[in-house]
This record gives sequence, C-alpha cells and structure tokens, in this order.
Amino acid sequence: MLLSILIPVYNERTVVERSLSLVLAAPLPENMERELVIVDDCSTDGTSDILDRLAISEPRIRLFRQPVNQGKGAAVRTAIEKAQGDFCLVQDADLEYDPSEYMRLLRPLLDGNADAVFGSRYLVSDQTRLLPYWHTVINKTLTLLSNIFSNLNVSDMETCYKVFRTDLLKSIPIRSNRFGFEPEITMKCSKRKFRVYEVPISYHGRTYEEGKKIGWKDGVKALGVILYFWVVDDMYEANYGRGLLNNLTGTPQYLTWVTRVLRPHLGDRVLEIGAGLGNLTGRLMAKKLHYVAGEGDPLYLHALRNRFLRTPNVTVCELHPEEPADYQPGAGQFDTVLCVNVLESAKDPIVVLESLRTCLVPGGSVLVLVPQGKGLYGSLDEGMGQLRRFSREELGQMLGQTGFEIEHMYQLNKIGTLSWWFFGKVLGRRAISRPALKLFDKTVWFWRRVDGLLPWPGLSLVAVAKRT
Repeated sequence: MLLSILIPVYNERTVVERSLSLVLAAPLPENMERELVIVDDCSTDGTSDILDRLAISEPRIRLFRQPVNQGKGAAVRTAIEKAQGDFCLVQDADLEYDPSEYMRLLRPLLDGNADAVFGSRYLVSDQTRLLPYWHTVINKTLTLLSNIFSNLNVSDMETCYKVFRTDLLKSIPIRSNRFGFEPEITMKCSKRKFRVYEVPISYHGRTYEEGKKIGWKDGVKALGVILYFWVVDDMYEANYGRGLLNNLTGTPQYLTWVTRVLRPHLGDRVLEIGAGLGNLTGRLMAKKLHYVAGEGDPLYLHALRNRFLRTPNVTVCELHPEEPADYQPGAGQFDTVLCVNVLESAKDPIVVLESLRTCLVPGGSVLVLVPQGKGLYGSLDEGMGQLRRFSREELGQMLGQTGFEIEHMYQLNKIGTLSWWFFGKVLGRRAISRPALKLFDKTVWFWRRVDGLLPWPGLSLVAVAKRT
C-alpha cells in the first residue's frame, strides 16, 4: 500500500526542513510506503530553494509549484490530482501536528470501518498546547455551525489532519482556494454519507508571531463556505460517473415521486440494477424479504456497501448491466427486477432485458424507467452519457421481443419535458444548473398533482411488464 501525504507549503523556511524530516521518519503500518506530494504555493522567502534541495536528495518527495499564490485549498487540490497512493493524508508544513500519530489516524481506514478520519485536537490526547481563548472559541463555534448544517457530529472541523481513501477524495470537487477547504470537505463528506471517524491527536499550535497564518477573516469566510455548500450539492467531479445519478442526489422530492409510482408493483424479492448511490434503494427496500442492489462502478459500489452495511435484508453485489454472466448467480430468484435509467446508456438494451428476464421467476415483473421523446435528444443527454431516448412503441417492442408482456405504462414529469427542451435544444447546455434542479425539486409537490392534466408527453416513461 502507498500513503500519499499532501503537503501545501507557503513561506515556511524556518521549519519546513525539520517538518519534512519528521514526516519522512514517521512510523507507518507494515507493508505501507509513503510519497510526499508537496505543493509550493509560490513561496517568496527562500522556502522554494530548500524544497528543491530536498526533492533532489529524497526520491519519496514529489514537488510541484503553483504559478501564483492561491491558498491552502488550491494547493491541496493540486496535490490531490497528483496523488498516487491508496490513502491521502493532509499535512501542514509547520510543526503544529505530530507525524508520529499517522498509525492512529490510519487504523480506522485499514480496519475497513472508515472512509475518512479526522484528527481531533479537542478529544482527550497526550498533550495539547494551550492557545489564546478567542481562537479556540472561534474554532469551536465554526465546528458547531458546521455540525448544524452538515448533521455530522465532529468535535474539530478545522483540524488539518484529515485522511481519506484516495479514490473517494479524487471524486470530490474542491472549490475553496484558502482555508475554506476544511468546512467544504466536511460538508461534502456528510452529503456523500462517508463513514467518518475521529481520533484524538496532540497539538502544538503556533502563535501569530511564530508564523500562524489563519485569521478572523478566514473564520468569516468559513461560515460562508458552510452555508454555500449546505445549499449547493456540488459533490462529484463533473467528469466522474453517470451524470444523471449525481444530479438526482439533489432532487429528493422528485425521487419520492418516482418511488410512489414504482412501489405498488414491487414484490418481496427485488433485484435493482444500476443502483448507483442507493437513491432508490433506500426508499424501496423497506419491508422486502430480500433486496439486491447491483452496481458496476467501483466508487458507487463502495458507497452502496457503506450505506447498507448494517441493513440485513439488502445485499450489494457487483453487476455490470451488459454482462450476462453477472446475472447468473441470481437466475430465477426474484419476483421483481428494477431497471431505472439504465437502458438509455446501454450499447445494447436488448442484452440487458434478456439478462433481466433470466433473473425472474415465471410471472415475475420488470419495472423499467427510461427517458421519453426521441426528438428531445440533444446536448443534455450527451452530457449525461445517454445514448438514446425512447418512444412508447420502441420500448414496448423491446419488451415484447425479450419475452415480456406489458401490463402498465406511465408517463412521468411532463413539466420536465419543457425544461429539457429549453436547456438541451435551445440553449445547448450539457448539464442542468443546480439552482434550476433545486427550484424544480421544491415545486414537485405541485407538478406531481397536475402532471396528468398537462397535454404533452412526459419526460420519462415507466413500463411494468410480466415475464411470459
């Protein structure tokens, strides 16, 4: 295993060499190596020369430079992009935090209990330097506000020591350039439902005379970051995964609408393919004897396993929708299979439907939700990785061809048709803005009630069909 130690550096010539020597010498678990991903944030005091010398003499150091000074968050963002390890640990270049405690920070991750670990200066530890009262008050107040809006009960949100699984960290967009990195990453860990653990750490804080850089203005900005990312669901890198799934995380009322349509047709033994983040799984699995959530993407698969780790009636399995062999373990075991927003991204939808049929008992049902309106296909579909949109006739023909008899067909979300046409066909957008999604979700209660009265086709098409 490899640990990537992410070190933002700015004007630390008096302590940086000593600090890095401690990082290089810190004990690590057996069979774990380290790399130091150092980002010099355009230092002007001679720190750059020291880093150059150390990088030449130490192969475990990988040194990068920012073209202009941007702040800690920007430097950490660059370091994340360059990291190659299995885990990432954020380490300041000063001497406030003790690298000898890496083993303690890594243990919950290595035991498989955590996705992220925060080192807390306020839990009981061996030693902590007492600092000015009001500095501590501001820290604890920001932590309290962060907890209120994130619903994540941490004791030290502003701590530098944060350790992550690298694959998860790389999937999170980091927007803050300065010290807003701490509240931003905390809010996003909560919204992504990471398993976050805290461990006590010692702390040897500096005074401003000794070189401390964070100030009261950063505290005000941190409050703004907390409020901003409470409102804005900016949780995934734009180029990561299935865009539609990422957008749906910000539309809980719409998902409840979809759930109301699907739930009456579910049996007791359900297979859901393309389960993604568990948006529907969490709403539909209640009172089912056995609910299997299948997913092929490694990051989504990990998120599902975390979310349903202690849910006995839910099984999470690796299942690629277009790989017939992945369906064989479940052959003939289910009375319902659920295929929501999958067929539009499949190269061959027929292969998917044929594979789903093998999993059903005779008379079992398949529930399919697809985007409707072939004429609506445009830049939005392309941006979300969708290869096609369907007509009622085309979907009915596919189901009949693969051994299903249609029992019900529903149109859904007619107001969404207008928005899709406007953003995708008129404006040529590749994604719907998050404020627009928020506005839609807040008004779903109204659109759901008038959906049947609107005279044009719905944005989505739901088919319920029985295995013949």
